Amino acid sequence: MAEQQRFDWVDIRAEKGLAQQAERAIVLGMDPGDGTFERTFAEMEELARNAWLDPVAMVSQKLSKPDPKTYLGKGKVQEAKELLVLEEATVVATSDPLTPAQQRNMEKILDTPVVDRTEVILDIFAHRARSREGKVQVELAQLEYRLPRLMGRGEVLSRLAGGIGTRGPGETKLEVDRRRIRNRISRLRKEIEEIGKRRRMERDSRDGVGPFRVALVGYTNAGKSTLLNRLAGAETYVDNMLFATLDATTKGVELPGGRRVVVTDTVGFIDRLPTSLIAAFSSTLEEARDADLLLHVVDAGDPQAAEKIGSVLETLDEIGALDLPIVTVLNKCDTVAKLDDGLPSTSEPDVLKVSARTGDGIEELIQAIDGHAEAGDRQIEAHLPFDQMSLVSELHERGSLLEQEYTEDGIRVVARVPEDLRGRLEEFAVKL
Repeated sequence: MAEQQRFDWVDIRAEKGLAQQAERAIVLGMDPGDGTFERTFAEMEELARNAWLDPVAMVSQKLSKPDPKTYLGKGKVQEAKELLVLEEATVVATSDPLTPAQQRNMEKILDTPVVDRTEVILDIFAHRARSREGKVQVELAQLEYRLPRLMGRGEVLSRLAGGIGTRGPGETKLEVDRRRIRNRISRLRKEIEEIGKRRRMERDSRDGVGPFRVALVGYTNAGKSTLLNRLAGAETYVDNMLFATLDATTKGVELPGGRRVVVTDTVGFIDRLPTSLIAAFSSTLEEARDADLLLHVVDAGDPQAAEKIGSVLETLDEIGALDLPIVTVLNKCDTVAKLDDGLPSTSEPDVLKVSARTGDGIEELIQAIDGHAEAGDRQIEAHLPFDQMSLVSELHERGSLLEQEYTEDGIRVVARVPEDLRGRLEEFAVKL
């Protein structure tokens, strides 16, 4: 139990009463000259603010590839060192991932903590995780990221006031015993594997017999949780921030014909999502892979929406979900007068404009979900005896009831149902 406490992450800021204080940071970025720098740097600024950093200055350099020793050239690193003093900043953040060697070399030159894009994202996840599953997934990703970076960072990181790099296992404790860290990683992997097995067993038990499954996917902060609330009439946690939702949340939604479907809100994607997080959250992401339909939620008012669509599709491909039916939901349309030309056209099949906040377009979206749910259904007329009421309940849950009539010895129904349920109704079918 002592070892469990040793490595469980804690939001040290909250314990110290510093939750509203942000550390002044210099942000470094590499411009590869391919037109992506503006977007990636703006996103890094937002990530930094979500991790309790205050970006007060930036240093950028046009490079086709990062310097293998110091990320940016020595002149730019020296410029960052001067800005640290001028701006009274206490940390440097980079808009790209760093190798352990780059990170150590920069910290020696700058004499201040250096955190990269991956570490910032991990820190945000550590702050937002609420469920046991989410905490285990984040802790595993943190430990795997930090293990090769232990040597030489303890003294530098100790100057951080409970912020980046201190949420999660403490640096000093990590350096005490690498073998224990590796053992902890092994146990966390086993726990996540058990979580994955339980999820797969649950999915296998409902395959072919459960309701139609819909998964909400999309870039972080696209409005997925708000859309789930609108569809289900629920009050799932919503906030206008990156990665507000880390745990998969599932709600039931009743369609116009009476059929019930389940809709799951999944963790938001982001460009270059750290591979350690993709691996750690694999059991959660499987909810998307094993759905019958994906709703790809897009913030239509985001100037970078088209590029973010590409990032989401790449992640879906990586987890094996790209071949599933997809409805593209252009959300937040109440905030834009005209859709950007780079977005999918609403004249295309399965592209819809909605506002989860106001409810505009939600009826059309529900009809689209209903259409996909009915796509594999077949109509049947059956006379069910009263001792088969469980079939009637399942018909209501999974099919569309067109007619229902009570008779002396049972119930006559006309319905559209999935093929497997139709097979179980065949013995009661009315012969025409």
